[in-house]
Amino acid sequence: MQKRTYKISKVLQYNVPGGKKSRALLTVQAYKSLCPRDRLTDEDIRLAQILGWCTELLQAFLLIMDDIEDGSRTRRKQLCWYLNNDLGLAAINDGMMLEMGIYQLLRMHFKTKDYYSNLVELYLDTTFKTIKGQCLDLLSTNHGKELNLDLFTMDRYNAIVKYKTAYYTFILPVAAAMHHAGIKDQEMYRQAKTILLEMGHYFQVQDDYLDCYGDTETIGKIGTDIETGKCSWLVVVALQRATQKQRKVLEDCYGVADPEKVKRVKQLYDELGLPNTYSIYEEETYNLLNTHIQQISRGLPHDLFLKLLQKTYRRSS
Repeated sequence: MQKRTYKISKVLQYNVPGGKKSRALLTVQAYKSLCPRDRLTDEDIRLAQILGWCTELLQAFLLIMDDIEDGSRTRRKQLCWYLNNDLGLAAINDGMMLEMGIYQLLRMHFKTKDYYSNLVELYLDTTFKTIKGQCLDLLSTNHGKELNLDLFTMDRYNAIVKYKTAYYTFILPVAAAMHHAGIKDQEMYRQAKTILLEMGHYFQVQDDYLDCYGDTETIGKIGTDIETGKCSWLVVVALQRATQKQRKVLEDCYGVADPEKVKRVKQLYDELGLPNTYSIYEEETYNLLNTHIQQISRGLPHDLFLKLLQKTYRRSS
């Protein structure tokens, strides 16, 4: 039992606290924005923090699985967990252990709350949606076999982003805080979801851009979207613009773990003006989101969403 306890501790320490903890911080920030000041107690803030750690556990579980499936090397400036001490596929069990930790914490701290079942359903549903997004992502890469670039459409990309990123990164933290704050108005949840889905899309396009053009030291990992043949925003836009000759470059080089071929894909992105296209997309999306946030009604605090947008805007990691 002592060895197993040490093992759980090691898995937690290595995988959970090392990131930016943006999802956990968003949960607490959202709760403080949504809950009337006269009802903010130290205990309820502590419970919001526990919900934040539940979301970080989910994030850690998903990253362990994602790194194995993608064959990634680094995560958060350290070796991926499955490569640590040559763990290999045993890391899958560790990931599942982190996932189950979510429901242990919910049971321990929220079982007596009238919204307990809502929280359990929220985490289960979010996990299911994220796994569906991962499935779409893996299908797009043809499970590591020869790529079919015809699969890389903007419709497919939008679906991957919606399910794989937006729900657990943006909707889950805010919805958990809303339940904890005692909000029952379904229209408030609907309006929040609409804005947060748009932010999730914006966030993932940034991630795709940073995977190719970001500083490895700053983002904490080595970008591998080109080598692994990911259905990223960059390649989808490139395919929309490419001539037949340029498409042939992608057919020959995309999804191949050869440094020279990766370099050629990046050169093609530059030839197609994708950095400039991204800059225009970022500004237009930022302005559009600002407008949509101002149009929110139904008692949702605009400031919560505006602060979240500011943190996301022009991020470098």
